[in-house]
Formats: sequence, structure tokens, C-alpha cells
Amino acid sequence: MTIRGNLQQRPQAIPARRLRYPVRSLILLALLIFPSWIGYRQFQAHWRKPEALLVLGGTTDRENFAAELAQRYPHLPIWVSGGSNPEYTLWVFSEAGVDLDRVHIDRTAVDTVTNFTTLVDKLADQDIHCIYLITSDYHMQRAYVIGEIVFGSRGISLKPIEVPSSQPVESIAKTIRDGGRAIVWLITGHTGSTLLRRSQAP
Repeated sequence: MTIRGNLQQRPQAIPARRLRYPVRSLILLALLIFPSWIGYRQFQAHWRKPEALLVLGGTTDRENFAAELAQRYPHLPIWVSGGSNPEYTLWVFSEAGVDLDRVHIDRTAVDTVTNFTTLVDKLADQDIHCIYLITSDYHMQRAYVIGEIVFGSRGISLKPIEVPSSQPVESIAKTIRDGGRAIVWLITGHTGSTLLRRSQAP
């Protein structure tokens, strides 16, 4: 009777206090490892020469800025992820005297996370190990964190170049959210962009 009674007993719940310590330890470990990883990546990028320009679409200012920058690096291929529209993008680079054979437009991305996840393997397949990352100054914080996670997983270094603007820097909450999505992509191969768009729908 005693054995049967013990078998029928429900397992006791683990006290919340016991669960807090592993969670806190994991958070602390992440806080310690991530800055070290960023430091290592910055050191690595310092010694590498960029082999391509990556422009994150969103405003025409970024493409105008990139077209001028491309004149200073005439041998680097240019990747535009997103962008205003292909016709305008090609016109801007053409007006700047940039050979359009250098310009690659990818319209697959739907947000900042997918700017990186849709291109990382294409760049890796071309044996590119370092890029100039071009986006607006207010957007760079979030883009850089995502890029370090996604591109860093393929050994691609980033050298950020900010496009000046008058907008305030994006909130740290957006950076944390999309950094988390980038980590989920590393683990699962999915970015959660569909769920994000549904949650933002009116």
C-alpha cells in the first residue's frame, strides 16, 4: 500500500527559489561572454581589409551615401539589402559613376534581422570575410548587434560606417529584441519575422 501510494503521488514542484539561481547564472554568463565576444570581433576586424560594402535599405540617404563611398573603393562589390526601389538604387550608383556590375540588389529582407540572415551565406560562399556596414547613425546600434551575431557565426567581420541623420538613436529594447531574434535564428534557422509582423499589425 505504501509503494502504490508513493507511485500515485504527484511529483513535487521545484521551488521558485531553486529556479532563480540557474537563470541568474545563465544571464550573468551571457553578460560576461557577449562583451568579450564583441571585443574579440572588433580586434579581428581591425586587422582585416573589407572586401565588400553592405548597405541596409530603409532610406534613400543610405544609398546616396554608399554611392559616394563606392567611388573611394572602386574594386569592392556593393550589396544593397532592401532599398528604396531597384530603379532608384541603380540610378544613384550610375550617376556616381559606379560600374553597375559591382551592384547587387537583394530584395528578400523584410526587416533588419533578415537584412543579415538572407545575405550571410551568399557572402560566405564568395569567401568574403570582412565588410563595410552602412546604415543610418540612429539605426547602427541595432544593426551592429544583429550583424555581429549573424555574420559572426560565419566568421565575417564588420566595419560600421554611419550615415548622418537628425533622428534619435533607437531604443535599447529594439536592440535586445532583435538580438534575441538573431540568436533564435542561429539555433532554429527561423527569424520570427512573420510573428513580429502579426504582433505589430493594427
